[in-house]
Amino acid sequence: MSRMFQSPSSQQQAEWKPRTTLGSMVMAGKINSMDQIYENGMRIQEAEIVKHLLPDMKSQVVHVGIVQKQTDAGEMTRFNALVAVGNEAGWFGIGKGKASQMRVSIDKATNAAYLNVIPVKLGCGSWECKCNQLHSVPFKVRGKGGSVTIEIIPGPRGLGIVAGENIKNLLKLAGLKDSWTKSFGSTSTMSSTTKAIFNALRSTYSVG
Repeated sequence: MSRMFQSPSSQQQAEWKPRTTLGSMVMAGKINSMDQIYENGMRIQEAEIVKHLLPDMKSQVVHVGIVQKQTDAGEMTRFNALVAVGNEAGWFGIGKGKASQMRVSIDKATNAAYLNVIPVKLGCGSWECKCNQLHSVPFKVRGKGGSVTIEIIPGPRGLGIVAGENIKNLLKLAGLKDSWTKSFGSTSTMSSTTKAIFNALRSTYSVG
């Protein structure tokens, strides 16, 4: 299951009333980029901060599952949603949400994904290319989530993303245009696969 949503309109964002010091600083224009937040090690506690600084963010519903539980009052149904967000230019996040209604679970997961946004270092690490443009990863990275391990290998310009459709969509959301990928484990388990991709992309900074 994969659906793409645009971020809220500028009118909705204008109605935002910050609840944290960081939010107030962003609203006042004292902080005007996500880079400033990460360089200073600040913690984001309001999704609106990311929406304000990265208005071109898109969200993608990666998976929605149904969990049924037997209680004294009868059978209770809840939805588990997994959502990824990204601006297709170096920012990416994932989040989970649970609720008795599907739309609410997706909204919760989307909010969590914004709070988990990370910077992704883009580059050209392919020996076949060396164009110095930001179209791939700068070096091979590896991430693990549950039983799934994902390797992302720099690719030359024009290659595209060599991966299954689900993995390809997530990497595009992060800003990659060309790369090879290797996957190990049950990649049909989207929660583990998405977490593995997130950890691999996060290591573009922690390793580099």
